[in-house]
Amino acid sequence: MSRSPFDDDNPVRTGLVALVGVSLAVGLVLAIVALLGTHVLGISGGGGSGTGAGQGESMYLPPPARTTDTGGPLITLNTQDTSVPSESASQSASSAATSQSTRAARGQISLQALETTVPNFGKIDLTGVYPGGEGEILQVQRKQGGQWVDFAATVPVSNATFSTYVQTGVSGKNTFRVLDKSRNISSNPVEVTVG
Repeated sequence: MSRSPFDDDNPVRTGLVALVGVSLAVGLVLAIVALLGTHVLGISGGGGSGTGAGQGESMYLPPPARTTDTGGPLITLNTQDTSVPSESASQSASSAATSQSTRAARGQISLQALETTVPNFGKIDLTGVYPGGEGEILQVQRKQGGQWVDFAATVPVSNATFSTYVQTGVSGKNTFRVLDKSRNISSNPVEVTVG
């Protein structure tokens, strides 16, 4: 008697059914893991309705204010809670706006390095303010042999502030600045010890 390909004891059919079953099971497990992973990480597909995951999230950068201590950074960030404006906060904001417009007329770029010592190729955070420099692209430069040389980093100015980081393997004291090439305005130099 001849065998039909649809007999229950056909090894090819049994193997194919087992392969499809295992593939479906693995696919289902991967789908569940992906679904749970996106839920745990807070990732969701933003639909066209404008109710995406990032709608309630925001980044707050306090306004810069001049410091009075001559030994510290040239600027500090106002860390008062501005969710409920107080009289002093609104006075501070108006004086900061006046101060910014005064600096903008002078076209000053104020630069600060958040680290003073880093290991080789450690992250050096450079932040600052550039009133009147909205939309400008600043070139990071490092002093080498008494001359300023372009470093492989640029940073855009947004809301009169900028922030970037650089890394270097050149040990010793490294001096950085940023330059607005379109206006030929440079920031104050900052020094970081590497190594």
